Amino acid sequence: MALTRDFRETIRERAQREPAFRQSLLREGLQLINTGDFATGRAILRNYINATIGFSRLAQATKIPSPSLQRMFGPKGNPSAQNLFGVIAALQKAEGVNVELRMHTR
Repeated sequence: MALTRDFRETIRERAQREPAFRQSLLREGLQLINTGDFATGRAILRNYINATIGFSRLAQATKIPSPSLQRMFGPKGNPSAQNLFGVIAALQKAEGVNVELRMHTR
């Protein structure tokens, strides 16, 4: 289901107003990708990118063309590990946070 313009604007306005909400979007998107829910994780990261740095600035930071980034985070996107980690590095730098990868035993 496509998001309406009003919904996207609501997310953008709240993300700009509330750092905790913005960081929660980033965290949730990454956690979903980590647990294997790639489609939902990509969608949340796409919303995060649109609400914060934008695809143009992300393209400059990652040296990946904006249309390629938009496809990567679209419904049929399949970013390579190298591109995904490059995007994560750029997003954490722009947000001023550090993303940690931790191993847990089962």
